Amino acid sequence: MAMEDKELEKLKEEKIKKMLDQASATVVKLDSSSFDAFISSDVPVVVDFWAEWCMPCRIMGPVMDELAQAYAGKARFGKVNVDENQQIASRYGIMSIPHFLIFKNGTRVEKIVG
Repeated sequence: MAMEDKELEKLKEEKIKKMLDQASATVVKLDSSSFDAFISSDVPVVVDFWAEWCMPCRIMGPVMDELAQAYAGKARFGKVNVDENQQIASRYGIMSIPHFLIFKNGTRVEKIVG
């Protein structure tokens, strides 16, 4: 019975790892309840600050999706709607969009505006 339990645990771990890899291949919609935990990753994190009405922001959406798939497991990608999450935008001084911040271990290491 113990051998079956170990095999079952191994299958569960493989399934969880696969699910996490797939999840990291998508751009995650962030809000105040998820932002801090998301940027605290040990892999680089790219966060897109955007708004629905911003055409350049909307153009960047598919680009972010492609990057998330290309760098799955190596980096994480998220997006913050500045209209819905003004407190996060304010905390990082986001005055114009699109605006991208890159984090490593929760610390902002780079910003790209426009």
